[in-house]
Amino acid sequence: MGVLDHGPALLFCPGDRPDRYAKALAAADAVILDLEDAVAPDAKETARALVAEAAPAYGDRALVRVNPPGTPWHEADVAALRAAGVRTLLLPKASGPGDLAALDGFAVVALCESAAGIRHAWTIADAPHCAALMWGGEDLIADLGGRTSRDAHGRYLPVVEQARSTVLLAAGAAGRPAIDTTHLVLDDLDGLADEAARAADSGFAAKACVHPRHVPAIRTAFAPTEDQTAWARDVLAAAEGERGVFAFRGRMIDAPLLAHARAIAERAEHVTEGN
Repeated sequence: MGVLDHGPALLFCPGDRPDRYAKALAAADAVILDLEDAVAPDAKETARALVAEAAPAYGDRALVRVNPPGTPWHEADVAALRAAGVRTLLLPKASGPGDLAALDGFAVVALCESAAGIRHAWTIADAPHCAALMWGGEDLIADLGGRTSRDAHGRYLPVVEQARSTVLLAAGAAGRPAIDTTHLVLDDLDGLADEAARAADSGFAAKACVHPRHVPAIRTAFAPTEDQTAWARDVLAAAEGERGVFAFRGRMIDAPLLAHARAIAERAEHVTEGN
């Protein structure tokens, strides 16, 4: 199994807070042990040692966000995690397939969060060690010299939405899953639920989060509703006796809608198995 096979809610946990590792894993479907943004420079070495010791025991329910290529900590992070037997890395600031070249033996979730990363998302997704793509809006806006990723209503600015769509399309074209980025307003559960639902509807496989209280909303958003599940199963049952396009409850059903129904039914089955 892979890290995304346990469910859609991936929870970040600071690498220098070992007291939170097990709690994060218990709260979410998988945990992202973070050596990058959540850890101050003077705590990097300590965090690396703590994560390298703990992460292998969590198996495929944990991945580790290393520091980006070109930073003073990247090579040491990779070496320590390789020696410890960690299997899955989250690579921040991925700017091209070359960034994944030195990560042979790992399953790499490539985080596209710069103009270069978005531009090269297609070739990054095709890299041999790429297991999934993720994207980030805040770092992208910082890279562009902007001021905010969202408008006054809390929706992504057009350039950010374009980046989000580009990563999803690049992942889909390469047959990789895509992970939606975090919702950083901790108390905005309605906004999170809307954002997660749109991610699930669009085809994202999972969504990352920064607080345990976000996990239930993500799980709910990614699980098909009872009505959706019933429609999908009824459509698929009706299709067994049809050839080509057919009418179902006043709606024309063709190959794309059958694909939608299969995706909903598969997701519903996965949720049932997870429970």
